[in-house]
Amino acid sequence: MTRKHKKTATLIAFVFPALLLYVVFTIAPALGGVWYSLTNWNGLNPSYDLVGLANYIEALMDDKYFVDSIWFTLKFVLYMVVLQNALALLLAVLVESRRKSKVLFRTIFFMPNMLSLIIGGFMWVFIFTKVLPSIAESTGLTFLDQSWIGDPSLSFYSILILSLWGGVGYLMVIYIAALQGVPEHLREAAAIDGAHAFQIFRHVTLPMIYPALTIGVFLTLSSSFKVFDAVFALTGGGPGRSTQVIAINIVEEAFRYQQRYGYASAKAIILFLIVLLITLVQLWVMKRREVEA
Repeated sequence: MTRKHKKTATLIAFVFPALLLYVVFTIAPALGGVWYSLTNWNGLNPSYDLVGLANYIEALMDDKYFVDSIWFTLKFVLYMVVLQNALALLLAVLVESRRKSKVLFRTIFFMPNMLSLIIGGFMWVFIFTKVLPSIAESTGLTFLDQSWIGDPSLSFYSILILSLWGGVGYLMVIYIAALQGVPEHLREAAAIDGAHAFQIFRHVTLPMIYPALTIGVFLTLSSSFKVFDAVFALTGGGPGRSTQVIAINIVEEAFRYQQRYGYASAKAIILFLIVLLITLVQLWVMKRREVEA
């Protein structure tokens, strides 16, 4: 065996355990899900029939609740991609502008990410139902005393608040790392040339951190499409099904009501294809912007 082959065999030996676990616990179940999406399996009966694309057609053409959950999820994703990245970048800039208390503020803003959103959701249920009405009664700020969870027109914003609270800190850390990599002499040169703070950020800092922005948008898209815990903890998809996202619709189809595992698998594959398509478009567009920047 040549030296090159020995090196290759050594690398394969190190990678193989992790690769084996990935194939067994990720790739194999995913392929199994694709197969079951073409059947009418109920999750219990060992025998089932192959139904082809019937599950996909039913989900997209006849299942009103699933289609509504797609549109609600897309609305949630749009808000999250814009607000989460904008707030995270703003916090990163503000934290980095401080000299003595950077570590303290990083810790404070990152702490919500260390908690499960299920636990955070229960905390925010208490805030929405008890704390805010008490503040409204004490201060006269009556707009705080709302049915944040029970009103369909407000429950979306309660979910948004919880999700932003739990996710902004993580992206903030990514943007802080990117900001620290921007050469200080470039900003100093722009300031000497007469550029004010916003112009320096727009024309010097932002192009330099664009790769981090690509990562931030990618992570937000992925997590927002798969959102489950925030909605489950606050509203459970209610009132009615007004805040039902795709993940909750799939879980209810598979475990709560009809136990149609094959049909639920088809919905999961549809979610995967939606996320894949939008993510590929996002990466293609932003990578082109990186090159231009």
